[in-house]
Amino acid sequence: MAAPRTAPDMDPNAQAVPASSVLPLPQVQAYAAADMAAVDALIRRRLASDVVLVNQVAEHIVAGGGKRLRPMLLLLAARALGHQGADAHQLAAVVEFIHTSTLLHDDVVDESDLRRGRSTANAVFGNAASVLVGDFLYSRSFQLMVELGSMPIQEILADTTNRIAEGEVLQLLHVRNPDVDETAYLRVIERKTAILFAAATRLGALLAGADESVQQRLHDYGLNLGIAFQIADDVLDYSADEASLGKHLGDDLAEGKMTLPLIHAMARADDGLRVRLRAIVEQGDVDALGEAIAAIHASGGLEYSIARAREYAALAEAALDGLEDSQAVAALRGLVRHAVDRSA
Repeated sequence: MAAPRTAPDMDPNAQAVPASSVLPLPQVQAYAAADMAAVDALIRRRLASDVVLVNQVAEHIVAGGGKRLRPMLLLLAARALGHQGADAHQLAAVVEFIHTSTLLHDDVVDESDLRRGRSTANAVFGNAASVLVGDFLYSRSFQLMVELGSMPIQEILADTTNRIAEGEVLQLLHVRNPDVDETAYLRVIERKTAILFAAATRLGALLAGADESVQQRLHDYGLNLGIAFQIADDVLDYSADEASLGKHLGDDLAEGKMTLPLIHAMARADDGLRVRLRAIVEQGDVDALGEAIAAIHASGGLEYSIARAREYAALAEAALDGLEDSQAVAALRGLVRHAVDRSA
């Protein structure tokens, strides 16, 4: 897959569609509530194992909150094209299991102890249990996928999970590397985050029997939404209230991750500040978080990053142009707006 397209220059406050065609998040959640309840029930049924520790770890992370954005995207994409049903619920559960397995593995790799305001599974049960239950969820997702009996579905998800793994390795290679630039950063977040958004929305279109061109448009919607979502998430790590964020402020810095706000600050720093920022990144010096935030503010790094997120969000909305107007399409547009305007 090619690297993410460079978004065109545009007014970061521009609105791609009339506000009347966009559902705010609470209305999106209400619209999708019945389908999401069916997905949650299916997830809990299919989590069951006769190994007690599997049930304990899986329940800990599945019950940990979150908006279930990826399965919701699949359901909304399918509904936007006229499809609802048990197969959509099952495929949405597959996507959530894949996502959840990556969270378990990520928290071990990143040595995280807090997610969504709760202790991570590895902090409670240990690294070994988290990795192994992540493997259980990953393999359970493939059991559910195979039950649907669709080779195109299996191909999309096999390719997607492979790309996610590549993204994880790419990110690992970039840890504590202050020379990571915006292009390298976008390559990581496309594979690590956006590719599962794109798979979810493409799969919704596939279930609805859409032709390849419509599937590609829904893929483009999901990919650009995922990029916008991750950029906005990385902004929050330097700007949010920690209680609202649900994790420690500055976690990315502590883990030695170069995200867009800091990349922008590094590129615009004078020689002395650049040397200092390099040392902070190389050491993962979270005690210097205040210095990093000051440099980011001075460079306009937060504003630049949000503007970039809005550019990708506009590309996501543009990919929906031509679809028949409906509540489902308005909900998809609403999720784009939420992705870049949220506070947590």
